[in-house]
Amino acid sequence: MTDVHEPAVRPDNPRFSSGPCAKRPGWSLDALCDAPLGRSHRAKPGKAKLAEAIELTRAVLGVPDDYRIGIVPASDTGAVEMAMWSLLGARGVDLLAWESFGKGWVTDAVKQLKLKDARVLEAPYGELPDLSTVDFARDVVFTWNGTTSGVRVPDADWIPADRAGLTICDATSAAFAQALDFAKLDVVTFSWQKVLGGEAAHGMLILSPRAVERLESYTPAWPLPKIFRMTKGGKLIEGIFRGETINTPSMLCVEDYLDALKWARDLGGLEALIARADANAGAIADWVARTDWVDFLAVDPATRSNTSVCLKIVDPRVASLEAEAQAAFAKGLTAALDGAGVAFDIGAYRDAPSGLRIWCGATVETADVEALLPWLDWAFARQIASLADAA
Repeated sequence: MTDVHEPAVRPDNPRFSSGPCAKRPGWSLDALCDAPLGRSHRAKPGKAKLAEAIELTRAVLGVPDDYRIGIVPASDTGAVEMAMWSLLGARGVDLLAWESFGKGWVTDAVKQLKLKDARVLEAPYGELPDLSTVDFARDVVFTWNGTTSGVRVPDADWIPADRAGLTICDATSAAFAQALDFAKLDVVTFSWQKVLGGEAAHGMLILSPRAVERLESYTPAWPLPKIFRMTKGGKLIEGIFRGETINTPSMLCVEDYLDALKWARDLGGLEALIARADANAGAIADWVARTDWVDFLAVDPATRSNTSVCLKIVDPRVASLEAEAQAAFAKGLTAALDGAGVAFDIGAYRDAPSGLRIWCGATVETADVEALLPWLDWAFARQIASLADAA
């Protein structure tokens, strides 16, 4: 293979995975030393930690005082499914899907819950469905930020304030990096391992007063597993939203989440987190603008994610290959970066078009993104040289 010289500067932190994501700058195991290990999470120290996590979440995200926040099992997936199983079926539902996780919620609604009045609004990777066609007399399920496509809704202006249905929003790769308009959202879910780089397995469920009203006035036709039940005797189980979790949480993970929340608060809160993600994504955008072999998967610049930045290889020598060969080229590129120790886990999601997916959330340093970019060119040149050698 033709020799391709390595760049001189390496990222200090090569962790650009889209989940679990990089820890906050300066993190170490010492941050977890105050975790109440070997204690019941229902004892006073555990309950205090869980309540603190809820209230710090409210403070950093700017969640309205009358919205409930709960810590629930099974990451963002558990939180979304908990909402869908508990709330859907009272009226028709519009399901928006433009990447793999949105398609997963479609499968849940149509094939598992078997909702008879379910309308699916789909778009291919890189695009959004026509948001003007959404019917807000119905419930609406959507992802704010498509983690596997790098496409996000630009804002919440398309959602009316006087809607009749509920809006259920999977915001897992948007929370703490994008401005969520809670007045337009009745259910918001996310997980700790995304923008704040927390540990996996725990989800967050945020409910508006309208969502609580639905829970207390509607009983689904299907049985609910214990971990999905949020009401008892027709009333909300308020303890869930005070830190009295449905199942046993990891207090080590809770401590890690608290550490990340305090870092975010001390940094300047949501505004500072958004600025960091924007700076990271902006560094990639500047590089894409001057680089002819790569482009964003997101078609419209207004919908480009500032967290899960998805890129496609557009060089004619690669784009002209069969899909399987294109995927092999991209895998070779990411393998070279991994082997050099400069970028871990940046291949496109398995169901997405082949290419790159670089996490740019707030825990990533812009200097590391900037140091990565010449290495992307290096890895591409290596792969092109391999193509030429093979020919």
